[in-house]
Amino acid sequence: MENQIILIDKPAGISSFGVVAKVRGYLKAAYGHKIKVGHTGTLDPFATGLLILLTGKMTKKSNEFLKKDKIYEATLKLGYASTTGDPEGEITKASDVIPSADSLQTAISSFIGEINQKVPTFSAVKINGERAYKLARKGVDFETPTRKVIIYSIKILKYNYPELTIRCHVSSGTYIRTLAKDIGEKLGTSAYLTALRRVQIADYSVKDALSLSCFERTTK
Repeated sequence: MENQIILIDKPAGISSFGVVAKVRGYLKAAYGHKIKVGHTGTLDPFATGLLILLTGKMTKKSNEFLKKDKIYEATLKLGYASTTGDPEGEITKASDVIPSADSLQTAISSFIGEINQKVPTFSAVKINGERAYKLARKGVDFETPTRKVIIYSIKILKYNYPELTIRCHVSSGTYIRTLAKDIGEKLGTSAYLTALRRVQIADYSVKDALSLSCFERTTK
């Protein structure tokens, strides 16, 4: 697995850096020496799905993978809000509005194409040299930047209020947490992500990924 692309199906409850550390430890034990390992775009700890790791000399190609389009399956909870946009934040009931299936389709369709998206407060983007999520945890008041992203498609997989499950094909740099929040606001209510799964990055599919349990071996 040296100088290779490794596809991992990341489970919930572990950070992308935690996955890298586990794989790095496994490879060190297997090969008897340290092997450089890096990821090509993080997934939040609560999220699951495709994480592309690069080893050895392949780590020099990480920027090529960062810019690739991605496909996610996301579950939103309508009528509720989260301070972080996901299950890890403080959850509050925000609205009793129950969107109809027609209004839902209309709202979602309005996001297709190039849009301006505000980077979430709880993100890894740097504000004056410090990570935004660290400033947010300190209670510091600040503004995050707005970026242009492309939403190629959004398909409704299931809708049973308050839960909505969608499959979205997006450009690199798109925050699905922000998309969920914006969809909620477009519907005249609120929303946050209860689950997120990355199923594809360009031509790489989670169907071809290895389980993290394959890398349980550690150095004795």
